[in-house]
Amino acid sequence: MTDIGSGSTALRSSSLGVFTAAHIGETHRLTGWVHRRRNLGGLLFLDLRDRSGLLQVSVGPDWTEAESLEIAETFGHEDVVAVEGTIVERPDPNPELPTGAVELRAVTVRRLNKAATPAIPVYRGPEDELPSEELRLQHRVLDLRRAELQANLALRHRLILAVRNYMDGIGFVEVETPILTKPTPEGARDFVVPSSSHPGEFFALPQSPQIYKQILMVAGFDRYFQIARCFRDEALRADRQLEFTQIDVEASFVGVDDILTWMEGLMAELARVGGVPAPLPFPRMTWDEAMERYGSDRPDLRWELEITDFSAALDGIDFRVTQSALDAGGRVRGFRLAGGASLSRRQIEAIEERAKKAGAPGLLWAKRTDEGGSGPLSRFLDESRWQAIGAEPDDLFLMAAGADGVTSPALDAVRAAAIEALELERVRDHAWLWVTDFPVFEAEDDGGLAPNHHPFVQPRPEFIDSLSSDPLAARGDAYDLVYNGTELGSGSIRIHDSALQRRIFTLLGLGDDEIEQKFGFLLRALEAGAPPHGGVAFGMDRIVQRFAGATSLRDVIAFPKTTAARALFEGAPVPIAPGDLADLGLALRGASIQEPERE
Repeated sequence: MTDIGSGSTALRSSSLGVFTAAHIGETHRLTGWVHRRRNLGGLLFLDLRDRSGLLQVSVGPDWTEAESLEIAETFGHEDVVAVEGTIVERPDPNPELPTGAVELRAVTVRRLNKAATPAIPVYRGPEDELPSEELRLQHRVLDLRRAELQANLALRHRLILAVRNYMDGIGFVEVETPILTKPTPEGARDFVVPSSSHPGEFFALPQSPQIYKQILMVAGFDRYFQIARCFRDEALRADRQLEFTQIDVEASFVGVDDILTWMEGLMAELARVGGVPAPLPFPRMTWDEAMERYGSDRPDLRWELEITDFSAALDGIDFRVTQSALDAGGRVRGFRLAGGASLSRRQIEAIEERAKKAGAPGLLWAKRTDEGGSGPLSRFLDESRWQAIGAEPDDLFLMAAGADGVTSPALDAVRAAAIEALELERVRDHAWLWVTDFPVFEAEDDGGLAPNHHPFVQPRPEFIDSLSSDPLAARGDAYDLVYNGTELGSGSIRIHDSALQRRIFTLLGLGDDEIEQKFGFLLRALEAGAPPHGGVAFGMDRIVQRFAGATSLRDVIAFPKTTAARALFEGAPVPIAPGDLADLGLALRGASIQEPERE
């Protein structure tokens, strides 16, 4: 009978990574890939690898059959082999290897499959660098054999298992929602799927299960969750993929505290599995406070550097940049950096470039030293103004002037750049934070409104009457979970009244026909008697990335896409033959499509 726990199967008696001195004297039949091969003049040593780890195998004339000796001499890297022999004490123990106290002294060996010469190395010495990411993605089957990636995917498995166990333990039921669904606007382009049964009509892949999980609340499933696959046709970067996995949660008859308390428990459990501290409860901060203090709705609180408002202290100085901003209703905000006067002009200019990339026209700066002031802003500061901004010797001031919508993202970028340039020490290594009370709307360039989160957020009661007259002031029961400056998840209490939901759609510029076309099925569901409900969704890929310490989402996904939105290993996307397009009622305009070869 197969022993699942030990790795025993018809071809092997155990996995490789389990052996210790306690197994000395045991006879085993083992299988794996040849990770490394060393010939020491008559003695051959193989590092044999499987998912559980490495084990050294020794092959020698005193204990290995002659035919097996000849076979072992022909082994190449990544050959799949089987060996049988006895576990013995290793003459040269390797303390860095879990199995480093023992080895298998092989009596017989055989090749199960010959591997082609690897296009990229799986074994790397301490000084060896990884091949380029593009090359590794082209040969992902080999790249996935690396211990780092296998550990990342094993962590992902354990985290997903922990999600299911925790959610089941607090009474939630997992329900799968459709993959082929209706196009709905959620901030990115939909991936559309043509219907062969209904030419000219299309399904869309879900950007999230948002509407379906709300409908499940109306249907009476008062505690739902799902490990959901989602799809968004948008530009990629290190923390974004075309397809991704999220922990999707929704519950009925709840308030904000219910959701946040449950999810803190979930995060604490996942952090325990991932080996990350997560002391409860997590601190909370409103969106307005986060933007005021850090210029960001996902502040990294491992550092305590905060924005200061210098408007009052600088009002009236003979400097057109600051006074124009103040006269227009803007502010002058920035940072006082103790010891920052040590930064060179070149370093300050590099920080200014970060501010410009974030949308600011420039950065104001001034140094205060024992010899006096320096920097463009210092020319307009007399002693009283230096004192008003709290200047001390060796201080550096970095400021931005203008409307908060411009200066806040710039100062967020300045904060990160200053922390890096000054090598500021962290006050903590793990910073968890709920950001709450987000705006319901944000302004678009054309003067219209867009949803800040999505159009289903319940406005706080005190803002409902003024939604039409002052929509940008409205705050909603929406919340994000931030870990070390990364948004791990976002959620809200939802609108459960169909009339209010229709009003929100109207404020967003949707006409009656468009509302019916896109959201009619949701409104009808709400009219069937919807309970108050709310939920949250966490990015599973981001959680694994952060807990694994990986630099990219691609390191925690088995077969990721590149930033050019291509799957290099499979060679996707690919052209579709004109005949196949015609079967779907489709044709391409302005493009020459090569007919794919058919098998």
